[in-house]
Amino acid sequence: MIALTRRPAFALVDCEVEYAPRQEIDLHLAFRQHEAYCRALRQLGVEVEILPPEEAFPDSVFIEDNAVILDELAVVSSMGIPSRRGEPELLLPVLDRHRRLVTIAPPATIEGGDVLRMGKTLYVGVSTRTNREGVVALRAIVEPLGYQVTPVGTRACLHLKTACTSLDDETVLVNPAWIDSDALGTFRLLHVPAEEPFGANVLRLPGGVLAQTSSPLTRDVIESQGFATTCVDLGEFAKADAGLTCLSLLIG
Repeated sequence: MIALTRRPAFALVDCEVEYAPRQEIDLHLAFRQHEAYCRALRQLGVEVEILPPEEAFPDSVFIEDNAVILDELAVVSSMGIPSRRGEPELLLPVLDRHRRLVTIAPPATIEGGDVLRMGKTLYVGVSTRTNREGVVALRAIVEPLGYQVTPVGTRACLHLKTACTSLDDETVLVNPAWIDSDALGTFRLLHVPAEEPFGANVLRLPGGVLAQTSSPLTRDVIESQGFATTCVDLGEFAKADAGLTCLSLLIG
């Protein structure tokens, strides 16, 4: 597995914020947290490719949103807000080394943080960043490849994967307050404690589950089910409505 990451830019202080209260980001701490995140990825069995910062795009460190990676191809995102619409183009030369590329174009919008893959089903959050036209466009691309696309309603969170992520092929960690969890079908659902609503955003990796130090109760829930867990501190990125999955684009 390869993880594409991008160093945070100094412009991160001007990032988009929709749900978190606007707070000053300590850039030097954010840089250290990003370095620790990349180290943790390596420790959990991932090859990490770190791309340079892009000062023209404050949110470009959140690289996951730029594409949806499948076995057969990469779907290049159509970003949901104007300030991010140039980001995917920067990534095309890198993605082209790994996958055939297919692009979604406006007025459809879709961001990678809204797409949760479980086997041959893609759960797609309908959010402020991904619209129903984006769901339709993604379905047209992937259904011929044997994938099913299921829309999921979201509320009070930026992306679907803010509120749910996979622990294995059968288990989803979920905050039911933020999504329509009934749409997830027959998967085993583990609910995060109500006092840790952001705990549902974890990263499933070859060497275990990567979680956040800010969610110790959620870590207990995960480990009670037999999953090995490593934690990192991403407090500065939380100020930007971001979590663990946002900071890497995984290529299996």
